[in-house]
Amino acid sequence: MNTNQLILYRNFKYQQLFDEMAQLLLGTREGEILPDPCSLANQLIELAADYGFEGNLWHCFLAFCLANHENAYSISCEIRGDQGGTLSRLARQDFTMIQQLFKKDIQVLDKLVPESSVWSELASFEPSVGFSRIFNRRIRDRIIKLSVTLAEAEDVEGFAKAVSEFYREFGVGKYGLNKAFRIKEDRHTAFIEPVVNVEHVYLEDLIGYELQKKKLIENTECFIQGRAANNVLLYGDAGTGKSSSIKAILNKYYDQGLRIIEVYKHQFHALSSILEQIQDRNYKFIIFMDDLSFEESELEYKYLKAIIEGGLGRKPQNALIYATSNRRHLIREKFSDKRELDDELHINDTVQEKLSLVARFGVTIYFGSPDKREFQHIVKALAQKYAITMAEDQLYEEANKWELYHGGLSGRTAMQFITYLLGSI
Repeated sequence: MNTNQLILYRNFKYQQLFDEMAQLLLGTREGEILPDPCSLANQLIELAADYGFEGNLWHCFLAFCLANHENAYSISCEIRGDQGGTLSRLARQDFTMIQQLFKKDIQVLDKLVPESSVWSELASFEPSVGFSRIFNRRIRDRIIKLSVTLAEAEDVEGFAKAVSEFYREFGVGKYGLNKAFRIKEDRHTAFIEPVVNVEHVYLEDLIGYELQKKKLIENTECFIQGRAANNVLLYGDAGTGKSSSIKAILNKYYDQGLRIIEVYKHQFHALSSILEQIQDRNYKFIIFMDDLSFEESELEYKYLKAIIEGGLGRKPQNALIYATSNRRHLIREKFSDKRELDDELHINDTVQEKLSLVARFGVTIYFGSPDKREFQHIVKALAQKYAITMAEDQLYEEANKWELYHGGLSGRTAMQFITYLLGSI
């Protein structure tokens, strides 16, 4: 078998490791230099540490290659499942070869490393770390389960069914294996790249603001269920949990296909390209714009207005914009905009131009600073969560002193106070 004969499954992320492992297991041609088995073992171990793999690392690696490979067949399975036809037949040709690699026992490679049982260890690897630094645990466990299923498949039909069902349930590639992304630009080309470490914030961690969270949940559930939903603007005082609420929404619904892409103001010109890249994928995407506001001289908001509503292109049905801001109207306004003697002839046009952006957000949610009693309630709840034992009166007294010198009444200030107490214990 020659791995160069693969049609759809080419150019894996770790293609060199794939080729050299296949070369070791399938044998080399006369005159070919044998890959270093110790180097390959090291690479598999490092991947296991990065991705949280366990069991047979060769099988996990092959399953990861299949789960992470975006091609015409895998993307079509993500959207509609295996529909047969030419792509399905070509995929089975590739699966026939890959299944042969699954059937190879890596323990036989111990003979290539005298006085060592490294490959026997990698055939039943036990990790020292019980979590993954890159995938969430659910996806990691599913890839391990996929590797076992594929290793036990009796024929190529069973093999193909297991792979296509994985694509249909979990997706494929970076969107299937990650939940948050950012934009990277290279020579005027915009790419979507995964965010490796995502903050684990959950709605139940956000004390108070129940009506605001309810409104955000209702809109998001409409969105992921395929019903009509609006773009959302969360505005209000600093430190009140606007950004945290959106992160918490992601963590609540990512297992239902929700993904988030963070876009900065200077990247708005690339929004059309980003939307084109995600429009045919079987996920729901939140385009996340944090701390959104514009000075009078900044014109990036015009890109945003055109994307949200009013441009020639139709915004994909699988994308919504969720933005946070400390400003209600996003664009800085001046009294001179409303003066009758302003230099501009049509004063109302100037005002409407600046208000038209926020009008494109169908849902606006206000997050105001808590009053003294609400602030104390947040402090008490956080103290209980982090097992801080302090008399309630003393806790409130110290919290009040802290907020006077550290930013005033807000959930952020309360959390900073609790962090201070934890560091003082």
